[in-house]
Parts: sequence; C-alpha cells; structure tokens
Amino acid sequence: MANKKDYYEQLGVGRDATDDQLKKAYRKLAKQYHPDANPGDKNAEARFKEISEAYGVLSDSSKRKTYDQFGHAAFEQGGGGGGFHGGVDINDIFGSFFGGGMDIGDIFGGGGRSKPRPRRGADLQMRVQIKFEEAVFGATKEVQVQTYDACETCKGSGAKPGTYAESCKKCNGSGSERITQQSFIGMMTKIVPCSACKGEGRIIKETCSGCRGQGRVRTAKTLEVNIPKGIDNGQSIRLGGKGEMGEKGAPPGDLYITVAVAPHKLFSRDGSHLYLDIPITFVQAALGDEISIPTLDGGEEKYSVKAGTQPGTVVQLRGKGVPNVHNPRSFGDLIVKLNVTVPTVMNEKQRDILKNFNDAMGDEYKNHKKRWFDKVKEYFS
Repeated sequence: MANKKDYYEQLGVGRDATDDQLKKAYRKLAKQYHPDANPGDKNAEARFKEISEAYGVLSDSSKRKTYDQFGHAAFEQGGGGGGFHGGVDINDIFGSFFGGGMDIGDIFGGGGRSKPRPRRGADLQMRVQIKFEEAVFGATKEVQVQTYDACETCKGSGAKPGTYAESCKKCNGSGSERITQQSFIGMMTKIVPCSACKGEGRIIKETCSGCRGQGRVRTAKTLEVNIPKGIDNGQSIRLGGKGEMGEKGAPPGDLYITVAVAPHKLFSRDGSHLYLDIPITFVQAALGDEISIPTLDGGEEKYSVKAGTQPGTVVQLRGKGVPNVHNPRSFGDLIVKLNVTVPTVMNEKQRDILKNFNDAMGDEYKNHKKRWFDKVKEYFS
C-alpha cells in the first residue's frame, strides 16, 4: 500500500481540484484505458483499475477528507469502504456522463435493454357547446368522437384470427440488438431497437385483414358525458381511457372535452356569482314597493324596495348563484342591480304632473344640482 501512487496524481489533478474537475479527468482517462477499448492490453486494464479506485475515493467527500488526512493507510484492510474499485459504482459514473438509463455495458458492449413497451394511444380534444343553464345545473350530453378503437376482428392483437404473434428470433424477444461501431476511443457497442421486429420483441406472420396488423381501426363512437354542476366557459372535462387506442393492444389515451357556454338573455356570470339587472320605475324607487326577482332555476324571490332607493342600488341574494364545480354544496350569490327607468315618451298630462311635482318639492330639491356644482367648483379652486 505504501508504494501506491497518489490518487490525485493518478487522475492528473491538483489536491484542490473541484468535483467537476475530478469527474472530467476521470471521464477522459476511463475512455482512454477501458479494457474494451484496449482488448488484450494488461497495462491498460491495470491503469483503468487504478484510476477507478482513485476516483472512487476522491469523488466521495468523506473518503476524500480521510484520504487527505491519512493517505492510503486509511484504506488498508478494506478501509476504503469495500466494493468494486474502491467503492465506486462504474455504472453510476458512466450514467452521469452519458445520461440517465445508460450504463457502461451500453457503451462498451455489456449489459442489455428491456423490451420497449407499446406506445400509449394519443389523447383527443374536442369542444362542446352547452346552454347557460346546463353549465350551472349540470347535464348529460352525447358526443360523437372520431377515433381509433380496438379491432373487433383480432381483438387488438393485430394477428389473423386463429394465429398468434411469435417471439422474434433475431432478438429472442428482447426487442433490442447490439451494433458495434468504430469511435474516437475505439470500438463501441450500442443498444438499438431490433431491426427485425422494430423493437416489439414479437413478429406477426399473418396479419389481421381488418386492421392490417395494427390492432386498431378508425371508427366513430358515441359517448355519454356528464357535465358537472358549475363548470365555466373554457374549462375541460377529462375522460380517462376514451382517447385513441394504442397500436397492437397498447392502452388508449384520454379524451379532453372543452365546454363553450352560450350566453343567457337575462343573466351573466363571473365565477360563482350570477348578475342580473332589474328595471324599476321612478315611483317605485321614490315610494318603495315589493318586486319579484327571477332566479335562474325558474323561481322568484320577493324583495322590498326601500323608499328613496337610488339608481344603481345593488341587492345581493346569498346562495342563489352558481355551485362550485369542485364542491357542489357551495354556492355563489345572485347580485341584482336596480336600474331606475326614465320615460322617453310622455303626453301633456304626464308632463304637467311632473312639473307640478317638481314645484311641490320646493327650492331645496330643485337646487340640489346647483349645490353639487358649487362643491365641484370649490374642490378645484
């Protein structure tokens, strides 16, 4: 152990090297001296083991601290933590260099790949027009969808009825094969989808005539959709598994239905609140009256207009709005605006009555406009 070369010298870095500098140095040397890049070269194999051991210690902060204090003696009798090449996992190192899922076997010829799973079917999107009341109270709608569905002839297998897909002999059902290529560090082997079965691991010799081996066919389907209470314009409903069927038995995607809510003749909406404008006469506003406020469900609420009610007065009827789409027991409010109507056409008798009313109100009523403008003038002076 005493004759071992310093770990920092093994990697060609200084004792103050950062983790990135250590990794970069190891990566360069590992490519250079890996046995698969130097077949039959015992010196290269020994060098590879040395640099791997050095990196295994220096890449671990606690081991590096111990090494800096005590040197190689700290790792005698298994003190280095055990494990292959001083405790370093070579596959982890190469995985960090070349991306997740790749190990040293993928680069230099070892290891293997699991068979790829069939690709899930595509998600579908469509738009449905609904009435204002349907958005508030919920509804059940039927929609027509053009999609891919499982072939009834082969039940989605893609094989002719009475036959079955066979395991690919070229890849033994793994769905992958190895290709060796020359690179700047020597011969390298990579894992690719099998050219015979296109990565599926199986081959259909006699394809289904109904779907030509795809396991799915284009079709029109009628689906029943539950519109939830309180859904708003532009929101979507997800129907899991109602999208396109994947090829050869792969699971289907989802269907997303976006609702377009038609406007209402009387009511408008903002979130969970409903809004309504109600006209009242000058006499009702001045003397007070009992009026009926219509609600969206076809009912009505009685309301007493107070004497002297001003134009634009807002009345809030709690719980008479829209249910929360996530909590149907929670309702918004119905917010009513009272608009005092002014007649646009009057006969002579009506005009005389209003003039007499105006005279009867006295100077204080007639001069309120003058006093208001006096206040404005005073404010800006």
